[in-house]
Amino acid sequence: MSVSTSRTKHVLIGLLVVLLIAGSTQARPSGITGNEAEGGTDVAKTGCTCHSGNAITPDDSVTVMIVDVPFHFTAGQAYTMKIEIIGGPEIGGTASAGFSMLVSDGALSAGAGYEDMVQNGDDENSLTHTEAGSNPTDRAWDFVWTAPASGAGDVTFWLSGNSVNGDGAPTGDAWNRLSFSLGEGEDSGSTRTIFAGNGDVAPPADDHGHVDLHHMGAPFRAHWLGLLGFGAVVAVIVFCGFFLRYGFSRHYEGRSNLVRLRMKHLRRGDQL
Repeated sequence: MSVSTSRTKHVLIGLLVVLLIAGSTQARPSGITGNEAEGGTDVAKTGCTCHSGNAITPDDSVTVMIVDVPFHFTAGQAYTMKIEIIGGPEIGGTASAGFSMLVSDGALSAGAGYEDMVQNGDDENSLTHTEAGSNPTDRAWDFVWTAPASGAGDVTFWLSGNSVNGDGAPTGDAWNRLSFSLGEGEDSGSTRTIFAGNGDVAPPADDHGHVDLHHMGAPFRAHWLGLLGFGAVVAVIVFCGFFLRYGFSRHYEGRSNLVRLRMKHLRRGDQL
């Protein structure tokens, strides 16, 4: 075989590999679970690399979070949590975001009202969005995790999420991922939010240029009761000041003759 023939063969093989890789990294609006992508490795662990120009690196400008995570779990208990993705490109086009989740134990399912937006795929340990759930305006999905039987040990969660511009191409999209573990124990009912990203989460804009007292955690009635209480304290302080000034001062003209006489005898006694 000549050198030119061998070189042509290598070039054709290289092109075929590139085409296979390109075909395997196309975005899927119906979601990805299990070993459907990333060379046989679960996309929840490796990340949504088909949604980034720099395919191997997560982007911390995208914050991926799970809300209402318990500190410990009770065996067999069902926990409702929420996946949220914040940041990345502006929402537009036919899709806005997606995710792929995996747990080492327990069962995942869609939250109430999200049955047409979230699916399991072929494994109850996996969860992803559906095609209808690839374009939520808030980039959020509710899901339910049912804890395993007692004695299962720590359970690990893996989550990858992408934020996309909806143009069907990976350019301009970004993704991030997180993982954490939960242990079996006493569930106090307290929850937390676990996230990955730079934490640059902008609060919602104020309506009409002001902040409602209800949004500040102070109901209207409690606000005015607080002001009345403060006013009452000031009034008591002022009253005590006048009482001390005019109730015990020996220079006050309205004092009774008996009190004057007593003060006079006291002064005489001091002079002896």
